[in-house]
Formats: sequence, structure tokens, C-alpha cells
Amino acid sequence: MKLSDELPVDHKLATVYRYGAAFCGLTLLVFGILGFADELSPFSTDGQHIAGMSTNGVLSLISVVVGLALIGGAIIGGNFASTLNMVVGTLFLLSGFVHIFILDRSANALDFGMTNVLFSFLMGLIILTFGMYGRVTSRLPHDNPYWRRRHPREAARESLAARRRARSQGPALPSPQATGAVDRRTLAATSAQHEE
Repeated sequence: MKLSDELPVDHKLATVYRYGAAFCGLTLLVFGILGFADELSPFSTDGQHIAGMSTNGVLSLISVVVGLALIGGAIIGGNFASTLNMVVGTLFLLSGFVHIFILDRSANALDFGMTNVLFSFLMGLIILTFGMYGRVTSRLPHDNPYWRRRHPREAARESLAARRRARSQGPALPSPQATGAVDRRTLAATSAQHEE
């Protein structure tokens, strides 16, 4: 399945990608800034906690960088925001799986605890869902720009059929109010000519 299809400018899906990236980016940014505010040492594994999760200076830095990247994606929008959300969401899920196996080992340089792992899974799923929304599914509606791009012949046939239906229905009839207004103007013009 291709993911490089272009999203039309100002499509409603772009709003979902933007808000999703901005929301998740701000969450990570706040977590990272709180870590910096506590002046955590870079590779500390003493179990210092921020917002219920253990952290250190490096994890705070990673959170700020990823948060800023997501906010940048929200500003750019479109396919870029969607793709960025999918990539970051996948990385969060992978991070959760990796850290399950190194929780109590020296390789746990980011000082992850079980709460961090759960947060990583949850945040990964949220970001991934925002990125894949309306883009990756087996049953996209036929007015979806990604479906139309992946099925150009069917989309062209449906578009042609819609134009033919519109033509066969003929021009729209004027409303009774509009007809009445025209008749009143015509009568007024006729009576003015008779008076002359």
C-alpha cells in the first residue's frame, strides 16, 4: 500500500494530522521542560520522577526534541504531518517493547520504569492513530483523496457518472420567491410604461 499519495490542500484530514501532532508534541515538550526545570543529571538512574514517570536529563532532551519535531510537523501539515506522526508513533511503540526487556539492566540509560513503558505504548498508539487516520485502512470512502489517488480509473468513472447525473437533472428551477420578485418587477415596469 502506497503512503506517498498527495493530500489536497485544505482537506479536512489535514486538520486531524495537524492537531494530533500539535497535541502530542506539546505533551512531550512539557514533560521535557519539567525535567530540565528539575536540573536532572544526564544519565542518572536514581529514579527521579516527573509527572509520575522516572526520567533523567537525556530523556528530557529527547522529549523536547521529539516534541518540537511534532510541533514543526503540525505547522507544515498535510502528508508531512501524517507521515511524521506514523514514524514517531512507531518509534514510541518500539521503544516500549525494547524497554520492557531492559527495565532492570544497566542498558536502561534513559531510566525507564514500567510507567514510562506504558506511557510509551499509549503515546505511540495515539500518535500512530493520528497519522494513519483516513489514510491507512482497507475501506476508505470513495471521496477520500487517498482512495481516489490509489484508484484513479474507478475515481474517474465515478466522477464522470456524477457529472452525467448532474447534467441529466437539468438546470435548477428558480424558487417561487425569486419568480414572484421577477413578476413584480415586470408588472411595475409595464405599468410605468402605460403611465407614460
